Amino acid sequence: MIPMNPNLTRRRFLEHAGAAMAGVALSGPVLAETRDRSRNAKIIVGSGEHRYECLHDWLTPPDSLKFGDTQGIAEDSKGNIYIAHTVHPTSPSDDAIAVFDKRGRFVKSWGARFKGGAHGLDLRKENGREYLYHCDTAHRQVVKTDLDGNVIWEKGVPKEAGVYGEKSPFIPTNVAFSPNGDFYVTDGYGSDWIHQYDVKGNYIRTFGGKGKEPGKVLQAHGAWVDTRRSEPLLAVADRANSRIQYFSLDGKHVKFSHEGMRKPCHFHIRGDRMLVPDLSSVVTILDRENKVVAQLGDGNPTNLRGRPREEFIPGRFIHPHDAQFLRNGDILVAEWVPTGRITRLKRLG
Repeated sequence: MIPMNPNLTRRRFLEHAGAAMAGVALSGPVLAETRDRSRNAKIIVGSGEHRYECLHDWLTPPDSLKFGDTQGIAEDSKGNIYIAHTVHPTSPSDDAIAVFDKRGRFVKSWGARFKGGAHGLDLRKENGREYLYHCDTAHRQVVKTDLDGNVIWEKGVPKEAGVYGEKSPFIPTNVAFSPNGDFYVTDGYGSDWIHQYDVKGNYIRTFGGKGKEPGKVLQAHGAWVDTRRSEPLLAVADRANSRIQYFSLDGKHVKFSHEGMRKPCHFHIRGDRMLVPDLSSVVTILDRENKVVAQLGDGNPTNLRGRPREEFIPGRFIHPHDAQFLRNGDILVAEWVPTGRITRLKRLG
């Protein structure tokens, strides 16, 4: 475990951002502005009530830890932020969970067991305590821990489902929580089943499976129980089908939502707004009717994954993999890039 470095401050935004700003022009649904052309120019994305100052690399680890692909985000009740990443091959530490305070200062790290597979990361309060649910794609497990990384339980392939054979892999990607305490695990990189458990982790049922027809999914990457209407529904990021698919809480297909969806990865809800990080270079905000109200940092068709850092374009995303509304309404975005990138979108509207 890496302890806090008291001398660590937030890393400055990309050194080449100022030089690059003169050539940046964002169009379509995203409006980017600059106050001036100086090295310290602010980068603004969005428009109207959805305007944000874009702060790339707002969270960065100390020299003793190097991000790999940054894939999961969680925030606890104190405002501490947890980042799940795969760990860079040159990192001195194997810790796959990095913890920062609400001001963005590194606190500690842990979770070497998740190296190479730290993917989905979701937080829930149970009986007054907060727990993290990890989806480990390398070791093909769902693991529940406390906020210090102590393991409560771990689960591999759900044999009770009766759907897994030798050629049917189980590779969990994200967890969603129901108001009644149940939780759902998406097998988004494996066989595309969705598994439901009760609050104690007892198996209930399995639904989904690979396909394009109603009730079937392709790369069920993320999920969230959408409570914005009177009837809670399970929203699934049906990524390879470029849609959100809604299920009843007992696993019956209800409807599709396609507007604004390219390759949706996961969800987060605040009030009547749904946040959708999309692997195809954009973060989308939907209203209560799932109509697009903003698409932020649209980098499409730019694909800079694996390219040198100085080629990243300020104000544009490459591969948003997870995103979350912070407690004050700002947005934090984790991107699937080999050196990791965590961007804070500071609310202006």
